[in-house]
Amino acid sequence: MLETSAENHTIREMIYTKTTHDIEISVKPVFLEDQSMPEKNYYVWSYHVKILNNRKDPIRLQTRYWQITDATGVVQEIEGEGVVGEQPVIHGGCMYEYTSGAPLNTPSGIMVGTYEMLNDDDSAFNVEIPAFSLDSPHQSHVLH
Repeated sequence: MLETSAENHTIREMIYTKTTHDIEISVKPVFLEDQSMPEKNYYVWSYHVKILNNRKDPIRLQTRYWQITDATGVVQEIEGEGVVGEQPVIHGGCMYEYTSGAPLNTPSGIMVGTYEMLNDDDSAFNVEIPAFSLDSPHQSHVLH
């Protein structure tokens, strides 16, 4: 865990990891102060995802599902094909990485989700994305 100080608040940068069906998902969220406008209740985070295929056979990331909950309990659900415009094939023992972002109207929140993966025979299975906290220095306490 890396801690940095901003305006007398502490931000903890953490990496959240979960393994499902021998697929390890790691997520590192980062608050983007330069893209946020707290005076307008607009807060932005990037999140870097690493997907490690610990299986022998390749998999393809088919779809994504995200559930984003802000500090007031408002939930957004996001579904779609692939990630960042791609449906990558991840060979056995290999990793795929990407960075994306999420805005909220509150200074904190939580994201969690799933990826639908396809095996070589086109059979589908879900891989869980670990719940991760979106924390900013503009909140009174850290959620996770």
